[in-house]
Amino acid sequence: MKLTPKQKKFADEYIKTGNATQSAIEAGYSKKTARSVGSENLTKPDIFEYIAKRIEEIDKDKIAEQKEILEFMTRVMRRQEMEQVTNVLKKPVVLTVNGSGDDNTYEKIVNEEVLEVTEIAGSVGDAVRAADLLSKIIKPAKEETSFEEDKARKMKADADMAEKKVELLNGGSGEITINVKPFEEDL
Repeated sequence: MKLTPKQKKFADEYIKTGNATQSAIEAGYSKKTARSVGSENLTKPDIFEYIAKRIEEIDKDKIAEQKEILEFMTRVMRRQEMEQVTNVLKKPVVLTVNGSGDDNTYEKIVNEEVLEVTEIAGSVGDAVRAADLLSKIIKPAKEETSFEEDKARKMKADADMAEKKVELLNGGSGEITINVKPFEEDL
């Protein structure tokens, strides 16, 4: 995939604007032929492939991956993510006021509003919600293994029962022994 400098410039401009004619003009093609050249460039496999790959790269940077999401949720659960909180404080300020005469100066206290931005750990409620979501996403290995073992045991039991039915239908002894292993409860 070897593009000429003009084709590359066209493709880069097209990614920004989505307008083939304007992209052709920006890339240095003639204004008279920009519309047809722009349309033609979009049908060329090398240019189309270049545009598709660049858009994929751009999108990849914008969309979070599963690992990134899990890491973020874990930081929220551990209350490591900080939130900014803005508070309005009233700060007393002493003003000297000159009256109408020479001796009429006095001090006046007024409250001046001051914005204070502080960082605090995320709320406990957010941490609980993150922990709940993580527990639903990340299943402990023991639960998955236990479920798979239960499925395998049930399939074996079904196969054993089917085998005994066939034996009975073929004139077997008629005796059926069933060994049922009770489910163990987690303590």
